Formats: sequence, C-alpha cells, structure tokens
Amino acid sequence: MENLIARIKEGYPNFSKGQKLIANYITEHYDKAAFMTAAKLGNEVGVSESTVVRFAIELGFDGYPKLQKALREIIKSKLTSAQRLEVSSTQIDPENVMKSVLQADMNKLRVTLEEADEKSFNAIVDVILNARRIYILGVRSSAPLASFLGFYFNLIFENVRLVHTTSVSEMFEQIVNARAGDVVIGISFPRYSRRTAKALEFVSKQGATVVAITDNQNSPLARYADYCLFARSDMASFVDSLVAPLSMINALIVAIGLKRKEQIHATLEKLEKLWEEYQIYENENDDRHTSLNRD
Repeated sequence: MENLIARIKEGYPNFSKGQKLIANYITEHYDKAAFMTAAKLGNEVGVSESTVVRFAIELGFDGYPKLQKALREIIKSKLTSAQRLEVSSTQIDPENVMKSVLQADMNKLRVTLEEADEKSFNAIVDVILNARRIYILGVRSSAPLASFLGFYFNLIFENVRLVHTTSVSEMFEQIVNARAGDVVIGISFPRYSRRTAKALEFVSKQGATVVAITDNQNSPLARYADYCLFARSDMASFVDSLVAPLSMINALIVAIGLKRKEQIHATLEKLEKLWEEYQIYENENDDRHTSLNRD
C-alpha cells in the first residue's frame, strides 16, 4: 500500500481536479475502492468513468482493472476481520450466498490453474522426495492445510514432522534442528502469519531448503523461500477461502504419491489390515451381520 500511496502523493500536484478527488478517495477508502467498478468509483467522487480510467493510466497501470487488482492484493493482508465482513457484505448477494461463494471459488481455481508453473511444481516434488527430513508448518486458518499435507505425507515418508504450535517459542523449539538437507514447507495466506514468516527466515539461515505455499510473489513467505507454490486465495466475508490452496496441495500429494507408488501400496496394505482389525471404519458387512443377529 505504501508504494501505491507514494506514487499517488508524488503525482498529486500534476493531477487534474477530478483526478485529485479520486486520489483522495482511494487514499482514505482504499478498502472500498478496491471493489468498485470505474463507473461506481467515478459516481462516488463525482467524476466520469473515463476520468477514473485516465487516473489509473496516469499512475502507470494499463487500465483501471490493473489498479483495482493492485488494491485488492494489498488489502488482503491489511483488512481486519471486521473490515472483511463489512466489505464482503457489499459483494455477496444475500439471496444467493451459496452460488456467489462457489462461483468465486471456481474463479480462484481457474486463475490458479492458468498461473501455475509446472516446472517449479516438478522441482518442488523432486526436492521433497530427496529431503532428509520434512517439516510442515502452518498456523491459524492455514493449520488445516498443514494437517492435511502432514496426514498424507506420513503415509508416504518416515521423516515428516508436522509442527504443532500455539506459541512462537514452541514453533522454534520444533524446528531448531532443521538444517541443510532438510525441507521446510511453510503455508500461509492473507492475513499472513508473522510466526510462519519468521520461522522460514530462521530455517533458511540454518541452511534448510524452504518451500512456501502461499498466494503470490509479494507474500512475506516468498522472501525466504527457495521454491514457491502459488494458489489464489481470497476472503469470503471474514472467512479465508482456501479451496485453491487445498487443491494445489492435493496435486502435490498425488504427484509425490505417484513417484512412491510401491512404498505407499505396501503401507496401505498394512493399514487396511489394522483398520479392519481395530474396526476403524464402518463396514457394510458389519451392519448386515448385526441386522441378521437381531432377526
């Protein structure tokens, strides 16, 4: 946000009267401006839609959508949960919440697929396969993503550590021995976890290979990462939309699983026997047997 504000302040003396109105509004209400069309923003400040478009071009953007995108990327990590709730209330049709949210998630999946770097993805797969130890960390809303990845990695590898933590000190205590030859996978999406970023900074200095699963190159996690896996995330009301990140993590698990097919097959055969012995899952035959006994 600071860079954009600096650009606006720098160009302010040369703006037209109408452009100054737009500049003032964006500076004071960037959270709302990010979700306004050019026409709506123009109507809000009392200028034409074309004036809004020229303003975006004056700032160096190809057009208003690019300015709007820049604002949206910034506010994802700036808005409080209360502000998210307020902003989203103007974006979601209260009569069609389910369709609105599902459509938004589908769009994020589509964009994630379009922007995916297959070469980088394959490099991450190879790095993880060759790791001596694998650490996985994600806190707050990213904790379920870390748990999901950890659950399946534990079926594939014998050297996985899912970092469980409720404090900064606990996190560092669990990664203190990470070093060269180890891979640390950090997961965080807006609002980014400072704990996760600091942890990745620490293990990077220790010589470990860092893989960041986050939303874009400007993420604080990317700063310390050797490899990045990007997936689009956004806010749906005060809730983080993590559909695309989960799908990308799923792809990572499947890709690694295909490389370790024989090992996984042996592990699953052992587990099936254990699951049956200890009745871990519901079994239709059990229900049928119970029913026959009752009869």
